[in-house]
Amino acid sequence: MKFTFACKKISLNDSIKEYAEKKISKLDKYFPEEADAFVTFAVEKKNRCVVELTIRAANGTLFRAQTEDPDGDMRCAIDEAVSFIDRRIRKNKTRLAKNLRPDALVSTVPAEFDVVEDNDFDIIRTKRFSVKPMTTDEAVLQMNLLGHSFYVFRNIDNNVICVVYHRNNGGYGLIETEE
Repeated sequence: MKFTFACKKISLNDSIKEYAEKKISKLDKYFPEEADAFVTFAVEKKNRCVVELTIRAANGTLFRAQTEDPDGDMRCAIDEAVSFIDRRIRKNKTRLAKNLRPDALVSTVPAEFDVVEDNDFDIIRTKRFSVKPMTTDEAVLQMNLLGHSFYVFRNIDNNVICVVYHRNNGGYGLIETEE
C-alpha cells in the first residue's frame, strides 16, 4: 500500500506515521492490487485528535473514515479509523464480490475544485466529476462505501442522470431526470 500523510495544525514524529502504516497495512489483504492510502492528521479544539483515512483501491473504489479521539491520543484515532474501514469492507465484501460488475465501482473523485466568489447564494465550492453508468443498486452501494448522503450516477438501463439518497425516515430515494 502506498501512503501519503498530511498534517494540519500539528507536526508529528515518525513513530506515529510508522504506527499508522503498520495498522493500515493490515487492510492490504482486501485489495488484490496495490491501493493508495491518504492519511490526514489534525488537532482541533480542546486537544481532540482527528484522523481522516481515505483508501483508493486499484479499481477506483473509495473507502473513507474520519475519527477523533477526545482524549488527545492519535494512536486511538488511527485504530478507530482502521477498524471502521475494516468493518465496512467486511460488511460489503459479499455484495462487492457477487453482485457487481468489475468496473462498477469507479472513482468519482472530483477532477477540479473551483471557488466561486461574489454570488448571492454563497456557493463555496463547485465540484466537477465524471458520471459513470451503473445500476441503482451499485450506486447505493458506492454511496454507502463513501459514507455520503447522496450519489449522482448515470442509470445503465435508460442512460438517464439519477441521484440516490438516504431518506430521513430510513431507506433510500431515487431521483431521475427528464430529458
